[in-house]
Amino acid sequence: MFLVVDERQSVAAQYVAGFDQEGVPARCLPVPDFRAWLDAAPAQDIATIDGFVLGDCDDRATCTAALRSLSRAPIIALNETRSLEQTLALFTAGIDDVVRKPVHVREILARASAIRRRMNRGETRVAASPDQSARLTVYTDGRDPEIDGQSLMLPRRERTILEYLARNRGRQVTKSQIFNAVYASHETEVEESVVEGHISKLRKKLRQRLGYDPIEAKRLAGYTFVG
Repeated sequence: MFLVVDERQSVAAQYVAGFDQEGVPARCLPVPDFRAWLDAAPAQDIATIDGFVLGDCDDRATCTAALRSLSRAPIIALNETRSLEQTLALFTAGIDDVVRKPVHVREILARASAIRRRMNRGETRVAASPDQSARLTVYTDGRDPEIDGQSLMLPRRERTILEYLARNRGRQVTKSQIFNAVYASHETEVEESVVEGHISKLRKKLRQRLGYDPIEAKRLAGYTFVG
């Protein structure tokens, strides 16, 4: 999920619509709500964010510094004018990239993927067990996962769930957190049956290829990726 922050709600809404057209969940936050979210959001909610897009807002450098202390997700700033001083200040604060508007959402996605590749080579490798070489590779740049070097084609939402669970390996996550990661909504009521349906199909596919279930489920509690 991408989070778009801009003082002009109409601009933020346009970018959210663009992400939606590309099949990527996104939501926008007004600047005051973004600052409140930074102060109060649980770490696991922040972990659902794949990238931050910061448009026009006061004191972006301060917001960026606070955000960087909480998340390693790509942070991309959008500028309407060229300003060397402003660009240098943003990079110093921790911004990963500065792009001049207008910019297409696909370019933002490509830049975010490039940033992730530089940070962690775009993948999380998960060993089946301590005495086996890594069988399952979960990518964080939109590619399908691989099992024993062979691609496992997944629908977008199942792939997003697997990426989220892999990033939180060993930690139990709730259905609400998974729903937020997939549908970019922290405000609407969670449809647990939707989450359960996606995860049931995902676990079946993983079991068929791996021979075991890498996702533990606890009733009324949530799911844990154990690899």
